[in-house]
Amino acid sequence: MQLKKIAIAAAVAATGLSSLVTSTLAQAQAAEQFIPLLVYRTGQFAPLGIPWADGKQDYLKLVNARDGGVNGVKLTYEECETAYDAAKGVECYERLKTKGTGASGFDPQSTGITFAVTDKAFVDKVSIETMGYGLSQSVDGTVFEWNFPLLGTYWTAADVMLQDIAKKEKGSLKGKKIALVYHDSPYGKEPIALLQKRAAAEGFELALFPVTPPGVEQKSTWLQIRQQKPDYVLFWSAGVMTPAGIREAQASGYPREKMYAIWWAGSDHDVKDLGAGAKGYNAVTIHNSAAKDGVHDALKKLVYDKGQGTGPVGSVGTLAHTRGMMISMLQVEAIRAAQEKYGKGKALTPEQVRWGYENLDLTAARLKSLGFGEIMRPIKTSCSNHMGTDWARIVQWDGGKWNITSDWYQADKTHIDPLVKEYAAKYAKEKNITPRNCS
Repeated sequence: MQLKKIAIAAAVAATGLSSLVTSTLAQAQAAEQFIPLLVYRTGQFAPLGIPWADGKQDYLKLVNARDGGVNGVKLTYEECETAYDAAKGVECYERLKTKGTGASGFDPQSTGITFAVTDKAFVDKVSIETMGYGLSQSVDGTVFEWNFPLLGTYWTAADVMLQDIAKKEKGSLKGKKIALVYHDSPYGKEPIALLQKRAAAEGFELALFPVTPPGVEQKSTWLQIRQQKPDYVLFWSAGVMTPAGIREAQASGYPREKMYAIWWAGSDHDVKDLGAGAKGYNAVTIHNSAAKDGVHDALKKLVYDKGQGTGPVGSVGTLAHTRGMMISMLQVEAIRAAQEKYGKGKALTPEQVRWGYENLDLTAARLKSLGFGEIMRPIKTSCSNHMGTDWARIVQWDGGKWNITSDWYQADKTHIDPLVKEYAAKYAKEKNITPRNCS
C-alpha cells in the first residue's frame, strides 16, 4: 500500500513537472511579437520600395541585436511582396493578419492598399500605420480608430511646400500659377483637395497634370508645362516616374529650382544618376529624415558589420532607408507603450498594440536615446489625434548631395483641420460609423 502511494505521488509530481515545463515552453514561444512587412521590391515603384523595405527590416534587426527585442520579447517578421498592387496587398494583409498572436499593425507602403484595407481594419481590429501617406483625413481618431498617419499626411506636405514657396514670393501667392504634376492614382490625387482650398483662399491658379502610371512617358506633360509657364511645379511622383519627370523638365527648360517634390520623390536614388541635371530640385522631408544620427552608427556596428544587413551598406543613411527605419521605430515604440499598460515580457494582441499607437509619447530625450534625436521632433498621439506632429523641412539637390535649405515647418492648421473634419465626417456617414467620444 505504501509503495502504491509513493508511485501515485511520483506520478502526480511528474505530471506537475511536465505541466510546468509545457507551460514554460509555451510562454517562451509566445514571447515573440509578429510584425508583417508589406513591401514592393518589384514593379514601377521598386526603386523607392527597395531601400524603404530594407530600412523597415533593418531596424527590427537592430532592436533584436541591441536590446534582445522589446523587454525580452523578440520581434519576428515576414515580408510579403505587393508590387504596389492593391489586390496583392489585400492578399498579403489577409494572409498575415492572424499570424502569431495577431499582426502588430500593417504599414501597407501604398495609398491604394491603404484605401483597400482600411474598411477591413475596422472589422479585424488591426492597426494601419501610414507614416507620411494614406488617407489624410485619418488624422481624426474619432472616426479612424485603426488608422495612424503618423508624422504627416499629403495635405500637410502640400501645405509646407506652399509655405516655402510663399516665403520666396515675399509672403503672397496671389496671382501665381502653381502646377501639380501627379501620378494618376489615389496616391497622386490625395493633395488636390488641400491645394484647391488653398488656391481659393489665397488667389493663386492651380493647374492639374495627371500622368498615366507608371509615368515613364511624360513628354506631352512637360510640353504643356513649357507652354503654360507655371511659376512652380509640385511633383507627386515615386519610383521610375521621378527621374523621368526630372529629365523631361530639363529637356523642356523648366528650372529644377522651381520644382517641389513630395518626400517619396525626394530620395537619393531619384537624383544620383542625374547628377547636375537635377541640380536645384527641391523636396519636402518627413520631420528631418535627411539627417544622420546615432541609429545609423548602431545599425552599421551591430547589424551590417556582422554581415546581417538587409541591403547594401551604402543605402544606410539615405532618405528612403531612414524613412523605413522611422516607420519600424514608431511601430516598436507603440508595442513598448502597450507593454507598459498590458504587461512586459509577453506578446500583445493587435488591439493592445493599437492602444500603444494611440498613446505614443516620444520626448526629445527618448528620441535621442533611440538615436533619432536629429531626425525627429517629439511626437505625442491621442484618441482624437492619430498623426502626432507634422514637422517637415525642405531639402535641395546640389548635383551631388542633398542639403537642408529651410528651417522647420508645420502645416497651417487653419487650412488643414477643417478639411480633416469635413472629409472624416463624410467618411463616417458613408460607412455608417459613429465617431468615438474622445473627451
